[in-house]
Amino acid sequence: MTYWLMKSEPDVYGIDHLAAEPDGIEHWDGIRNYQVRNMFRDQFRIGDQAFFYHSNTKVPGIVGVMEVVSEAYPDHTAFEPGKYYDPKSDPDNPRWLMVDVRYLRHTRRVITLAELKADPALSDMALVRRGNRLSVMPVTNDQWAHILEMEKRDAE
Repeated sequence: MTYWLMKSEPDVYGIDHLAAEPDGIEHWDGIRNYQVRNMFRDQFRIGDQAFFYHSNTKVPGIVGVMEVVSEAYPDHTAFEPGKYYDPKSDPDNPRWLMVDVRYLRHTRRVITLAELKADPALSDMALVRRGNRLSVMPVTNDQWAHILEMEKRDAE
């Protein structure tokens, strides 16, 4: 199993939205970054788990846990007029991919970005490295376990 962190703005699509979906399952669409597209295509596997991270909010942080429940497949929003439309993406040769995720649980509390940045054990985590703006990033086994232990602590 591989672990991930996936960011979304809570007012656009947050952990509560995912939890309210039928069976807690929804597609993770709108990725328009080749590096993330390649991760979806080459690295994401059914059964992988991901932290749901609320970004662009007053207190950004990890708010839940979800599971990957599909292999990557074409992101249909690239073919439809709207926010994620890409006229260069072709249904016969799609440029963009998405995966389906299932809600597993909310974290006991928000594990804030400030906490994650302040923890020396996470200094090499992609999320806290300067200049990393990807919306999806890998999390190592050690980082995953450490963050789950952080969840048990009172907020600092």
